[in-house]
Amino acid sequence: MDSFNSPTTKPLYRGTQIVWYILGVLEVLLAFRFVLKLLGANPGAGFTNFIYKVTYIFASPFLSVFKVSQVEGSIFEWTTLLAMLVYWLIAYGIIKLFLMGKTVSTPEAAVKLENQEK
Repeated sequence: MDSFNSPTTKPLYRGTQIVWYILGVLEVLLAFRFVLKLLGANPGAGFTNFIYKVTYIFASPFLSVFKVSQVEGSIFEWTTLLAMLVYWLIAYGIIKLFLMGKTVSTPEAAVKLENQEK
């Protein structure tokens, strides 16, 4: 059975699409947080306050990893960049796990195993 006609191909594809989509939304929100902090945005403004509240849960595990770099109201939040990297790595790992469930032919598996031995 080739992998194009496998019954697992479409669900795996949809699963990877969902993971990349969720990561994309999260990365955009964290990027907004980073830029707003960097530009010294007013935290009392509706949009800024919304972004800070939504992203806090995702940024909070990293908030004490690095010292904050601050110059006259502008904050370079290294921790947000770290969060973006960590979440990207997690998504990449999940995608790799999904792809391990992909159907492969015996000859294809043999070639891949042989390449791993090198």
